[in-house]
Amino acid sequence: MTLKLPFLDIQTLLARRRLSPPAQSKSRLQAWLLAAWLAAMIALPITKFIWGQAAVTWNLSAAVVVQVSLVLVILQRAWGWRRTGQAAITVAALGWLAEATGTATGLPFGVYEYTGRLQPQVAHVPLLIPLAWLMMLPPAWAVAYGLAGRWGGLKFIAWSGLALTAWDLFLDPQMVAWGFWEWAEPGGYFGIPWLNFGGWWLTAVLITALIRPRNLPTRPLVLIYSLTWLLETGGLFFFWGLAGPAIAGFLGMGGLLWLAWFRRHGRA
Repeated sequence: MTLKLPFLDIQTLLARRRLSPPAQSKSRLQAWLLAAWLAAMIALPITKFIWGQAAVTWNLSAAVVVQVSLVLVILQRAWGWRRTGQAAITVAALGWLAEATGTATGLPFGVYEYTGRLQPQVAHVPLLIPLAWLMMLPPAWAVAYGLAGRWGGLKFIAWSGLALTAWDLFLDPQMVAWGFWEWAEPGGYFGIPWLNFGGWWLTAVLITALIRPRNLPTRPLVLIYSLTWLLETGGLFFFWGLAGPAIAGFLGMGGLLWLAWFRRHGRA
């Protein structure tokens, strides 16, 4: 006879504890990447204090690369390398295309340009930028799944766009303050044009609709989203002198996380 627990049974728990060697290896890699990413993010203000702004660029680049690697490992465990590779190339390519179109035409984000601080660049777009799309869009998908209650469909796609756009409440003011890009005409959100957020939402929606993500491990991806929320809030508020964006981002990303949690437990 099997002893039943809420949503689990003893046999399931034992099976989860008996991981195969390859699964144990992947779990260790995921844990090491998570620790390395957290260390790189926490080191940002320390790096600036000791070595100055130039060192921050290298530190930030390392944090992005490590976070991308962490997200890809998580995706691979659900999708395999082929599906993961296809999705990664698609997200990065479309993210770069949107940015290249934006810097050339002013659409869909508004008129802006990247400075020379982030290198290398292709068509005036730093290669780090499409990696940033790749490192945060899958966590946004996981949050959107909690909000929509299913993979796919218009609600899931719309929530995905909103979950990613909420991150930009932190990101754009911070990157402008660090001199990574400049707006031709500063807008109403701490110097950021409101059109920018519509462009973020639209781009994320189109990429999500094309990828059609499903059956992802939501817990590690939501963890990345949640840690980003906390790190950005603390960093902008306490270290970077951007209290307004810190509060707005805290409410934006945090509100979506709270709503996803509430809807999940409400359905349960």
